[in-house]
Amino acid sequence: MSLIKTLETMQGKIVERIQQINALEPEERMKAVNELKSELLGKRGEIVQARQQLKDALPEDKPILGQLINKIITAINEAIEETKQYVETCQLEERLKKETIDISLPGREVRMGTKHILTRVLEDLEDLFISMGYQVVEGPEVEVDLYNFGKMNLPKEHPARDMQDTFYISSEVLLRTQTSPVQARTMEKHDFSKGPLKMISPGKVYRRDDDDATHSHQFQQIEGLVIDKHITMGDLKGTLEVIAKYMFGEERSIRLRPSYFPFTEPSVEVDVSCFKCSGQGCSVCKKTGWIEVLGAGMVHPNVLEMSGVDSTQYSGFAFGLGLERFTMLKYGVDDIRHFYQNDVRFLNQFKTLLEGEA
Repeated sequence: MSLIKTLETMQGKIVERIQQINALEPEERMKAVNELKSELLGKRGEIVQARQQLKDALPEDKPILGQLINKIITAINEAIEETKQYVETCQLEERLKKETIDISLPGREVRMGTKHILTRVLEDLEDLFISMGYQVVEGPEVEVDLYNFGKMNLPKEHPARDMQDTFYISSEVLLRTQTSPVQARTMEKHDFSKGPLKMISPGKVYRRDDDDATHSHQFQQIEGLVIDKHITMGDLKGTLEVIAKYMFGEERSIRLRPSYFPFTEPSVEVDVSCFKCSGQGCSVCKKTGWIEVLGAGMVHPNVLEMSGVDSTQYSGFAFGLGLERFTMLKYGVDDIRHFYQNDVRFLNQFKTLLEGEA
């Protein structure tokens, strides 16, 4: 058979093979058309063999043979390109079917976070004090001994320093054990000729303590300070009653018990009537009818003088409360560690509770 006849037969066979390929499923088409390309255009394919025979053909037949070979190559390449486009189109349509979104379906619930319960209680207390004319003042958590102890009437070797087991960074630098240093710094800067000083100083404090259900080496404190002429114990008691009623209910009452703090004189422990049994005696108040909530007292004259305040002209009161303790009492939390473990089950119960209060 002449080369021309061979190429014409090959051309007819290609048309037939392409028709067969087009009848296959999309995932099989690409494989079949690549096999056809290898069979005809590969190193040992029929087109390569035809080109090798072309050199022995008659000169007048070479143009015709060259055209036939080019047509075969073009037909194969076109079949490959069409098949490739077809397969890609099928794959795209299949992917779109799988990714189709039914817009009539209800949307997924978006879980919204809320403020931590400690943050909510802190903000509630700040709002209370701001409404009474107090300013909120913050200060450094890394303090010097002078402000943390010295200006709080706790000189070196004072035995009361043992009441607060301290994290020392150096002999003079420490992690503050109370927010009282903020009060000392504020007293030094305050111009009393322009009015009294009324402030609270919230923030983290640090003490070397073993963590358990009621203790933590890091916790939050809010200390309050009022300095003016003619401030009395009666002013302090009135302020403490406002705090107790605001946090634990209007029906609450307070009592003051003598205590000792180096920076106040006289000093008192403050109890609030039990909000579970209304003072009748229960497991929460240990059958006493009262729950201890904070410490307070009249600012010691030494503290005033060390901050540049004339104790013969000015007096004041101070109080300090633990934010975690207040929150535990208000919401019945039995373990201080719950506040810092980020258990979503614990946090979610306050989300529901606070939404109900709103």
